[in-house]
Amino acid sequence: MDNGLIKSSFRLHKASMAGNPSNDLVFIALGANLPAEGQGDIRATLIAGMDALSGNDLTIVARSSLWRSPAWPPPTAGETEQPDYLNAVVALRTALAPDALLQRLHDIEAVFGRRRVGRWDARPLDLDILDYRGQVQPEELLGRAVLPHPRLSRRLFVLLPLQEVAPGWRHPVSGASLPALIAAAEPMKINRLEEGR
Repeated sequence: MDNGLIKSSFRLHKASMAGNPSNDLVFIALGANLPAEGQGDIRATLIAGMDALSGNDLTIVARSSLWRSPAWPPPTAGETEQPDYLNAVVALRTALAPDALLQRLHDIEAVFGRRRVGRWDARPLDLDILDYRGQVQPEELLGRAVLPHPRLSRRLFVLLPLQEVAPGWRHPVSGASLPALIAAAEPMKINRLEEGR
């Protein structure tokens, strides 16, 4: 993999990140492969999604670049190929508890036209909690946020933008570093488009 895709700068917003970057921060993954109505193209939709995460008990600290990758998982025989995704990660601070934050994210997705029909359907906005202050909340607790995100370790389209905003982050369960997780992740075609704003 081209190291130039990994070593990119990130822009800080409203506060600086010091010490362990995951001590008091929440990391949210954003993805879109359809334009939301009234938002223009997919890029504009994703940036508007970032903007929607600012305010109302949410304070953005850092935004990653935008990254382009194929829809995941790849289509099986007979399935229609989806448009590529644009992805990003933001670091934020919030007083909301994990489950309240998850509901807030679902509310924002709905405003952008997200309809939860098929698990892997194309969507104008997808928001996932990757890590909430290093907390662990197991999958067995149905109806609650699963922490950390159970599939983040395998997804380069999450790991690469996460490395931009929190290069020292470690997985709350395994303790694995981002370089180790990136090296072990399933290869995929992915390109960094631009820095976050």
